[in-house]
Amino acid sequence: MELKWVNGQYPEDKRIFDSEMEVYEWTHSLYPDISLYLFRELNVGYATPDEKVNDFLTELLPQWADYLNLQLIVHKDKVEENGKYIYRIWTSQVEKLDRNDEFE
Repeated sequence: MELKWVNGQYPEDKRIFDSEMEVYEWTHSLYPDISLYLFRELNVGYATPDEKVNDFLTELLPQWADYLNLQLIVHKDKVEENGKYIYRIWTSQVEKLDRNDEFE
C-alpha cells in the first residue's frame, strides 16, 4: 500500500497548539493538501506531536471523503520517536465493487 505523508512542509507540523480554535484552523487548512490525494484516490497520512490535531482529523477525513464521494478507512496510531509521541493518521481506500459483481 503506497501512502503519501503530507506533513513536514510547514513549521506547524511539529507544533502543539494551545487552543482548540488553533487546532480547528490548522486542521481545516490541511484540506487542500490532503484532498489532492483523496481526489486521486491515493492513501494519505499526517503525523503530528499534537493529539488534538489527530482527533480533529479523525472527524474531518471521513467528511472530506464523503464530500468527494469516496469511501475510505481511517487508521490511527501513536509511535515514540526520540522520547516523544507522534500521533499518526492515514487513510486506505475501500475498493469499489463493479456494479456487475453485486448481482452475481
